Amino acid sequence: MDMDRIKSVIDLMREHELCEFAIEEKDFKLSLKRGSPAMMVAAPVMAPAAAPAPAPAAAAPVAEESLTPIPSPLVGTFYRAGSPDADPFVSVGSRVNKDTVVCIIEAMKVMNEIKAETSGVIKKILVENATAVQFGQPMFLIEKA
Repeated sequence: MDMDRIKSVIDLMREHELCEFAIEEKDFKLSLKRGSPAMMVAAPVMAPAAAPAPAPAAAAPVAEESLTPIPSPLVGTFYRAGSPDADPFVSVGSRVNKDTVVCIIEAMKVMNEIKAETSGVIKKILVENATAVQFGQPMFLIEKA
């Protein structure tokens, strides 16, 4: 299942207020769960490792209104590079277009390449390497070109 199909499933879940979705294909299994909006706010409090990251990330776009966030399309572990010894996909100042891979998010032992989906220049990286990200959490701030 490609990222576009996963994103459309997430959008459908949001649109129809579904809490759970699962699909299994040949070599691929996807299970998504989400709580009500009130539960989603409370979730980071219950997960100490993820709690500090969302607060600064959520505040940054408000402070810098001219910048556009690149949000996480799924829950998982954020990686800036394809392997520990590789250079990061992007850095502050990198020019990106909609097809530029900006990071990898590991979810259920599947490495998902995340694309910028917009053109511009990376101005801030809001997530530390190898840390958990939540669905919709801003990972980068980009100045659109």
